[in-house]
Amino acid sequence: MHPIRQRIAAKALILHGSKILILREAATYEEGTNIGKYHLPGGRIEPGEPFMDGLLREVKEETGLEVTVEQPLYVGEWHPTIKGEQNHIVAVFFMCRTKNTAVTLSEEHDQYQWIAPEGYGQFPLVDPDDKVIRTYITGCLKR
Repeated sequence: MHPIRQRIAAKALILHGSKILILREAATYEEGTNIGKYHLPGGRIEPGEPFMDGLLREVKEETGLEVTVEQPLYVGEWHPTIKGEQNHIVAVFFMCRTKNTAVTLSEEHDQYQWIAPEGYGQFPLVDPDDKVIRTYITGCLKR
């Protein structure tokens, strides 16, 4: 049995007004495990990197946006095979806000959308990002 590589990720549900930002994974992404599917911005934290620094770095790298981090929203996990290696990724998703909608995509992505939260079902979203948006709708919008 091959060892499982455990990783920690920081992800952002980025709001601008009432819209949420989703990104589509590009076919050219070297570690692509969800090509053509949408997800929330963010990624893996580097060993020794402070968690919030990693969240802000990942958001900036993937979107070019600067965000204000608000509250934790969801904890999720998934088990992708990346370059033949089994991974177990645990992620904390944070609600974030931005004042800018001018997204600059990284090479990992080929498209982005600012969507109404209730319209998330129209897009092929990776798991658990669909659950994160549902949690936002039921927990934050219903208040």
